[in-house]
Amino acid sequence: MNILIADDESVIREGVKRTIKRAFPAYTIHLAGSAEEAVGILESRPIDIVLTDILMPGINGLEFMKMSRRKYPQVKWVVISAHSEFSYAQEAVRLGARDYLLKPIGKQRLIELMEQLALETQAETEMSLEGDMLRQNLKYLREAVFQRLATGLDIGNLDIAPIFEKYPNFHLVLAHIEEAVKPVHLEHFIIENVLSELVDRHGQGFVVNFDRQTLLAIVHFSNPAGVEAMLTELKTHLRHYLKVPFHITQSGTITDFQRIAQEVKRLRQAASIPGADRTEGSSDHAIDVALQYLKAHYNEELSLEKVASVVFLNPIYFSQLFKQKTGQGYKEYVISLRIEQAKELLQQHGLKLADIAERIGYGDVRHFTQVFRKKMNVTPTEYRQQFLAER
Repeated sequence: MNILIADDESVIREGVKRTIKRAFPAYTIHLAGSAEEAVGILESRPIDIVLTDILMPGINGLEFMKMSRRKYPQVKWVVISAHSEFSYAQEAVRLGARDYLLKPIGKQRLIELMEQLALETQAETEMSLEGDMLRQNLKYLREAVFQRLATGLDIGNLDIAPIFEKYPNFHLVLAHIEEAVKPVHLEHFIIENVLSELVDRHGQGFVVNFDRQTLLAIVHFSNPAGVEAMLTELKTHLRHYLKVPFHITQSGTITDFQRIAQEVKRLRQAASIPGADRTEGSSDHAIDVALQYLKAHYNEELSLEKVASVVFLNPIYFSQLFKQKTGQGYKEYVISLRIEQAKELLQQHGLKLADIAERIGYGDVRHFTQVFRKKMNVTPTEYRQQFLAER
């Protein structure tokens, strides 16, 4: 049995692994600290069960499950969360999760659940292994053929007409990711899943991986209006999920599959033209959300890594975007926000310095005094005295 545990808290990852290993020593267990790491493991290892945390950097656990279940329908999902809200559990079940475990996770419950899912997996594997292998082999064959066709390479005497019998006319949609400050492995995975889902919703077709940064969809639309509807939805979803710029280009109606290579070449050239339908990811919006979060939670522990995970951004990338947006470094901004709140509280009678320090997120009065003095050139007590003298 192959199990993947995806959680950004190493203590949880290791604890769950330890519990499962003690009960089932023969199981192979893989660990991932983010959805991006988990995607890499899913694509390179045979996985039977995934236990995923809801809040992780990159994309959250529910989104990760939603995007992965299409490509890996045999995987059984278990959601882990520190949140007891019914809405989380309800959404997890709607997406196909087999169970919803609250932190701290009960060892006996975890062992019983793994035992149950393992028995189900073994029974299903025996029944469907042959059919799954056939479907996967056909998928890889179709993708390999289409890639050669799209790049104008020779496909020998292979008769590909049957592939296109379902598509008397079709459109090509090309999605291209720009290089960013981090690898685009996760973004590629997101586009493949979102694009595949929209192809099925608006018509018939399939999606192939063209290269590391490019995906290509062939779609037959029974309704001509479906083209624009799908493209609008595609851009909306990708703006939400992606944190890097991307291009979407599409062909007109094609009736001859021999034209595919020519059209793909044109679409790739169109995507590479500076300023051509370049769509920004949601990074700017993510910083706005982060600023709102900081204003609401300025009195809590606010490490850069924590807030970056709230808006699903890589911490380094988040730090760069934050400074571009605010003109301040992250730490400097948080200090300024807290000091402004402290100034308002110091103007109120009856509040002790210890109470004020705690209210703005400093557990130690001495540290609060040092930070305040460095920022305002006076101590909190001196500031209060000046304010009272000016009244």
